[in-house]
Amino acid sequence: MARLIDEGDDPYLWLEELDGADAAGWVRDRNAETLPTLTRSDSFAALRTEIRAVLDAEDRIPYPGWRGDGFYYNFWTDATHPRGVWRRTTLDQYRRPEPEWDVLLDVDALAAEEGENWVWQEVTVLRPGYQRCLISLSRGGADAVVVREFDLVRRAFVEDGFTLPEAKTGVCWIDADHIYVGTDFGPGSLTSSGYPRLAKRWRRGTPLSAADVVHEGSADDVAVYASHDPTPGFERDFVGRSLDFYRSENYLLTEAGERIRIAVPEDAQWNVHREWLLIRLRSPWTVGGVTHPAGALLAARFDAFLASGRELVVLFRPDARTALSDYLWTRNHLILATLADVRCRLEVLTPGETGWRREPLAGVPEFDHSRIVKTDPDHNDAYLLASEGFLQPATLRLGQVGGAVETLKREPAFFDPDGLVVRQFFATSADGTRVPYYVVGDPSAAGGPTLLTGYGGYEVSLTPHYSGIIGRGWLARGGSYVVANIRGGGEYGPEWHRAAMRENRPRAYEDFAAVAADLVTRGITTPERLGIEGGSNGGLLMGVMLTRYPALFGAVVASVPVLDMRRYHRLLAGASWMAEYGDPDREADWAYLREYSPYHNVRGGRPYPPVLLITSTRDDRVHPGHARKMVARLREHGHDVCYYENVEGGHGAAANNEQRAFVWALTLEFLGRKLTGQPHAPLPHQVSPDNAVERAGRRIAR
Repeated sequence: MARLIDEGDDPYLWLEELDGADAAGWVRDRNAETLPTLTRSDSFAALRTEIRAVLDAEDRIPYPGWRGDGFYYNFWTDATHPRGVWRRTTLDQYRRPEPEWDVLLDVDALAAEEGENWVWQEVTVLRPGYQRCLISLSRGGADAVVVREFDLVRRAFVEDGFTLPEAKTGVCWIDADHIYVGTDFGPGSLTSSGYPRLAKRWRRGTPLSAADVVHEGSADDVAVYASHDPTPGFERDFVGRSLDFYRSENYLLTEAGERIRIAVPEDAQWNVHREWLLIRLRSPWTVGGVTHPAGALLAARFDAFLASGRELVVLFRPDARTALSDYLWTRNHLILATLADVRCRLEVLTPGETGWRREPLAGVPEFDHSRIVKTDPDHNDAYLLASEGFLQPATLRLGQVGGAVETLKREPAFFDPDGLVVRQFFATSADGTRVPYYVVGDPSAAGGPTLLTGYGGYEVSLTPHYSGIIGRGWLARGGSYVVANIRGGGEYGPEWHRAAMRENRPRAYEDFAAVAADLVTRGITTPERLGIEGGSNGGLLMGVMLTRYPALFGAVVASVPVLDMRRYHRLLAGASWMAEYGDPDREADWAYLREYSPYHNVRGGRPYPPVLLITSTRDDRVHPGHARKMVARLREHGHDVCYYENVEGGHGAAANNEQRAFVWALTLEFLGRKLTGQPHAPLPHQVSPDNAVERAGRRIAR
């Protein structure tokens, strides 16, 4: 058996030097080997063109955000505006097929003017008033941002306004002249994860160095925050620190500077809306002799709870098949989204004098999946509802709780669903657990090329969704598409997640392997024609499949992957993930991490399926060194490996639609060639027929 390398004898540590001359040269050489092989063909060019057409389509739904000032805000990218424009319009205009948009900021023009590769990240608008905002821009798509104050009336950045240099920064308005800020204040101000250790209150017109500290944590925390809730009549300030990825300490900050502990469990999520406190449990909690299970949602009156009152109302209790997916407040109601065997349900809860009234949310169509996009809890009971399916383009509806529901927008159909169906199956994992998965494709095309994806971490649920990229780039070319809902995700709540945390992480990998084997048993595909793809934590999943279950697959693609489980906690944001994976510096944790760490388990003399690894030099969350070193190890042992590193793009490995189309075309071309032995064939048609949406409206078969 080959000796497992450890940190002390890792021959490829030099590839962690982000911009080191040797590492940069190595990256150029690998790109030069991969790109001519995969991109110099008519099939790749056609694939990239088709994907770019999806990403830049003018008739996509411009999903809006509400800021409370009556406008519909939207950030939009297309072929003319690859970096994007931030814009707004009125509801009456938004109802029209082609609304008139008021452009607030053109990021392409700004980048050209300033000679920067700006990528839009987020915006924080001052409430109430809505005349100023704080815009966050990154260089090349990184998590680190530059923050600038922007005047929404003049449509210009504010000279001498609030401005912060590049860092992993968090900001929140207090009032027109004060903000809370957590950023890199200098030596000792960041945690070991690279996030702010200090939160300060900064007054307009004063230097950042003069800002007052309102809360601080330790270097071993993940991050510290401060926030302000401007809801009229319920103005409150909060501070807290994230102890790890799931645990936190949180406080109400009084005007006198007193911190009053919000005594919920450290691993619980909480939310305050007007007089109400909601508590979402990740682990069982016993209060007043009653034990509430993990996954439950509880409600209490906030002021009474702070005064040690523990009158809790159970708003949701999970069962073996059903978990809470999300919840959002309107002004007077709470909308709950739940998953039952990964099928969405929406209902409305209304607090009253005699308790909480519960009823289904009206107007939810029979689509595979529906979600609440936005509410405006400060002002009204309106909500935006998006519904879609694997074969059903999204529909966006505007509703009022207890009132009418109207259709605002419909997504275009990017591929012809004729002959395709959606089926849900359950595989049996190694320990007997039933693992759900969806199959999309032509049920008569037995044994065909199949793309399987999964994630299995951080309580993230993979739900049915419409993808024009997968539709045009894979389904329309004769492939089947499979989504595995493995443990580690949130499809069945916190217990489903906890079942694959830390030393139990291999359960997620056993689940994925079980789905792969079940696809073969059912005749949907064969190992030689089964390809897999995943990114980030899903990239770790791909690495484990490659090294632990290579005989199950015909090709593997891992994007921005975590692969070196010995050093992940020392690279960029990695220290913040130890609650999920474990601490490699603890002997007991390294003992189980070492068993599956992909980088440490590459072997020679054993056939591996061909693999493509994709990453970004500007990914400041998952270090590109993970992918670089894995490729070096695979090459050392003579395995078939391709590598592409984009110079920008951040954790998404792409900074604009041109780059996204390139990366997706690279992925699908690689899989198509490796699973069929020939270039990924061009589409036989360009546009779906007019009745494609109607034909797609079929039930999910079980």
